[in-house]
Amino acid sequence: MDGNKDEAERCTELAERCVRENRFDDAEKYLKKAQRLYPTKKAEDLLETVTLMSKQNSDFVKPQSETRKRPNATKSNGPQTQMAPDYTEDQLAHVKRIRKCKDYYEILGITKEATDSDIKKAYKKLALQLHPDKNKAPGAAEAFKAIGNAVAVLTDVEKRKQYDLYGSDEDRISSSRQTHTHYNYTRGFEADITAEELFNMFFGGFPQQEFYMRRSGGRWTRQSEAHSQAHTHSQQQANGYTTFLQMLPVLLLIVLTMMSSFFISDPIYSLHQSSKYSVPRTTQNLKVPYYVKENFHTEYDGNLRRLEVSVEEEFVNFLRHSCYRERNYRESMMWKARSFGDQEQFQRARNIETPSCKRLQEMQA
Repeated sequence: MDGNKDEAERCTELAERCVRENRFDDAEKYLKKAQRLYPTKKAEDLLETVTLMSKQNSDFVKPQSETRKRPNATKSNGPQTQMAPDYTEDQLAHVKRIRKCKDYYEILGITKEATDSDIKKAYKKLALQLHPDKNKAPGAAEAFKAIGNAVAVLTDVEKRKQYDLYGSDEDRISSSRQTHTHYNYTRGFEADITAEELFNMFFGGFPQQEFYMRRSGGRWTRQSEAHSQAHTHSQQQANGYTTFLQMLPVLLLIVLTMMSSFFISDPIYSLHQSSKYSVPRTTQNLKVPYYVKENFHTEYDGNLRRLEVSVEEEFVNFLRHSCYRERNYRESMMWKARSFGDQEQFQRARNIETPSCKRLQEMQA
């Protein structure tokens, strides 16, 4: 079933290409095949439109062939008869209807409650009927531009809102006076894309096709799909590589931290009591208190004397740093009192005790 679906999508794409090349009979064959393989709403709508256009095309070709077969009749004393027009009455009627419309909704033949899907479906039918390559009736080009501008405005949320607020019955089409690709009769509702570009967007979808994308400033620019995909792919690769380089130091730090946890064990002792180091001990020489784990006697098999030397050295260094801070604080308070001339405060600062220094002196005596 999936194979049928892929083949049906390929037939639909081929049909869309035939529509763009005005080969409606071929498009109809491809769409019928697509519907047999895997029916879809898209193929059904396009088949309905193409069937109508194929019928109009046959009606258009028949009068032309009859006109070519008939010899140019001439009157004995009059001018030659004119050639038959190269458009049908139905084609002219479509153009006249567009020229009589009062607003965008009437142009597309929809109501104000129409959804985007309804708008696009109506545009597809009208676009095939009014495309200048198909419809040679007078005013067909202007009518084609009008429907393009209508769908461009009504499928834009903000523009449609503004149009519904400020549009009125006096907004009439003046196609005979219109020379621009946008609809600006009364309210200045301009399309950001030409009618031909909009037509290509609706009937595109082929490999290596051109599509249109909105750039900064609200304008539409043309770009090759293959080029865009290649650019996007290369940009994604570059962004991925850049992100990897930025994250590399963090990853290395995490790996090193995890590896270090396997090789670095907890210290044997601590100078401060905690839940892990809960068993108090005292060195034999300087009587320095320290704390070990509960399993100290079973886990530690080193030299106890060497361990206590390390404890005493660490404790002495701790006292030296503490003594330095205590003296520095006392001297700063004395300098402050002296600068303010406060003798009482100077005496209080001078009497500040330095217990770490006192303990250090006792240990070194």
